[in-house]
Amino acid sequence: MPTCDLAPFDAVVWDLDGTLVHLDVDWGAVATEAEATFRAAGIDADGTDLWGMLDLADESDMREDIEAILSAHEREGARRSKRLACADTMGTFEVEGVCSLNCEAACHVALDTHDLAGHADAVVGRDSVETRKPDPEPLLETLRRMDAAPDDAVFVGDSRRDKLTAERAGVAFRYVGDGPSGV
Repeated sequence: MPTCDLAPFDAVVWDLDGTLVHLDVDWGAVATEAEATFRAAGIDADGTDLWGMLDLADESDMREDIEAILSAHEREGARRSKRLACADTMGTFEVEGVCSLNCEAACHVALDTHDLAGHADAVVGRDSVETRKPDPEPLLETLRRMDAAPDDAVFVGDSRRDKLTAERAGVAFRYVGDGPSGV
């Protein structure tokens, strides 16, 4: 659960994985499958992390192929996801949304799986807009869909990437728990 007071804000935007739920995804297997797809196309992606692979996919016109691999694993991982304590707070605010680095379809699967979909006024995933976190556009698009102003909102997440996204968007930020869990 957030260890902070969210009451002063009119709108709350939640990160998904690591904040509301934990997706059951073997990211190593995803990377291996993506590397094999690049290799089959004659592109060296060995040693590149998944987010770097998305950049490489954009550069090599393979975004659709790599996105399909990531999305399939994320949707399946969302079906098997574990609900986190912070999810119990969702639904207690006037306007709420989800802004995630996961694909939008996986966000919807996870929200449906844990009976949270009715609380999300907007859902924006990695594939909902042209850019992804830490670029501010996904968070700003979430707020537009919620009809909420950046000054009236808070973004709750688990990573330094989430915090940077909020800073770039001019939105208040709170860590879920005691601080960053990852990148």
